[in-house]
Amino acid sequence: MPPSTTTIPPPAQPAMVKKHPCPECGANLEWSATRQSLQCPYCGTLVPWSDEQREQLGSEVAEQDLQAALRNPSAGRGWGQERREVQCQNCQAISVFVDGRVAQRCDFCGSPAIVAHEERNDAITPQSILPFKISDGQVRERIRQWYGSRWFAPNKLKNAALTDTLRGAYLPYWTFDAHVDASWQADAGYYYYVTEQYRDSNGNTQTRQVRQVRWERASGDLKHFFDDELVPGTVGVHEKLLRQIEPFPTTTDLQPYTPEFVRGWTVERYQIDLGRAAQRNEKDMDAQVQQLCSAQVPGDTQRNLRVQCQYQGRTFKHILVPVWLVGYTYGRTTYQVVANGYTGTIAGEQPYSWVKIFFTALLVISVIALVLAGSGR
Repeated sequence: MPPSTTTIPPPAQPAMVKKHPCPECGANLEWSATRQSLQCPYCGTLVPWSDEQREQLGSEVAEQDLQAALRNPSAGRGWGQERREVQCQNCQAISVFVDGRVAQRCDFCGSPAIVAHEERNDAITPQSILPFKISDGQVRERIRQWYGSRWFAPNKLKNAALTDTLRGAYLPYWTFDAHVDASWQADAGYYYYVTEQYRDSNGNTQTRQVRQVRWERASGDLKHFFDDELVPGTVGVHEKLLRQIEPFPTTTDLQPYTPEFVRGWTVERYQIDLGRAAQRNEKDMDAQVQQLCSAQVPGDTQRNLRVQCQYQGRTFKHILVPVWLVGYTYGRTTYQVVANGYTGTIAGEQPYSWVKIFFTALLVISVIALVLAGSGR
């Protein structure tokens, strides 16, 4: 989204988590992905949002000026006093609980080795959030189907399905916007063909077409707007899996952050901070600009592409995105299966049955041998 402001806001007031007792049984209400509202996890009572809450959700999700934030790192921080942080000693993920819950195991790797975590400097407050839309029942069925399609997984793994370890978590992400002005120079190559003579194996003179390249100097300019380029701030979920379940619809469906959205859910605190994320974002944009400029080079081929670019109006948002996660150990290795909590897209890791792979390869070799034997008759 185009930036709506160019200054970072003053330090945020602590986002106190209001108590939302169930009007029927008194238990704490939680955010329901199915109902898209607060619901009691015990008696099922649904509590509609107040007019004040709906008005807050209708407010604008603003972009923040990147350079101003890097110059003033203390601005816009503070999750509020009513929170508890724990860190896993195995995968190093930091989980934030804003509703008084406690954890017995790490939601990301399943390890029981979790300890209280205290940080001298508060984290930047999330500006916006993409609420859970896919329910646990929906994602369990999709994960079972995913396990069933893993032909080379051990049978024991398929039968177990392991969806009983399913956990929902909000992961930290950074989004970046920027305008780029770039200029490029390159050698553009144009193919042409010449006829040459040669002697074949019998000593006869033959002719053939040989491709040549004519090189010409070329140059051009590029203007481009990067909108909501994503950089994950998580260490709890394997990045290669996250990239497979992206995109998250951050340009259209983000909501302003409110603690009510995370009631009953685990929130991971970012460990890739704004400075590191901004550096990575610039490298990603450089690579994309290189590709965009390469596509502008005329001709049939190219060489010596040189690009100079300047970024302006760089802005960012710190957001939370929903992910369903299964973490399990098979043998001595920890694996993850993740699902986009908004779109339902699934990606996962799995162990392999080398017995199945061996007999499959043996079957393929046998079929090839039979085909070759049949063709030789």
